[in-house]
Amino acid sequence: MQIVDLIGKALSIRAFYHKVISGNIANSQTPGYKEKEIDFQRELQRRVGADAGMTPSGEAGFTITENPGRDGLARLDGNTVSLEDQTVKLTENQLMYQALVQMASKRFAMMRYLIGEGKR
Repeated sequence: MQIVDLIGKALSIRAFYHKVISGNIANSQTPGYKEKEIDFQRELQRRVGADAGMTPSGEAGFTITENPGRDGLARLDGNTVSLEDQTVKLTENQLMYQALVQMASKRFAMMRYLIGEGKR
C-alpha cells in the first residue's frame, strides 16, 4: 500500500497547487498581488521523508512562497503574476494530476486482478 499512499499524497499536493494557481489567475489584475507558489518536490519530500508527520506551517499544511517577480521586477502596479506563465503551470499541473490518477487506477486494477486470482 506504500505506492498508493504516495500517490494519494502527491494527488493532494497537486490539488492544492491547482488552488494556488487558480488564485494567482484570479488575482492577475489585482494591484500589489504577489504570485504564490509551492515547491512540489519539497512538499512531497516533507510528507514521505524523515519529517513526515510534522505539521508544516502555512495554509492547509503547505508552505506557500511569494514570487517577487521575474528578476525582482514587477509590473508598475506591483503585481507579479504573468497570466501566460500561470496558464502553462495550470496545464502542467493538470497533466501531472491526470497521470497520477491513471497510476492509481492501474494499481487498483492490478490489485483487483490479483484478488480475483487472475480471473476476469
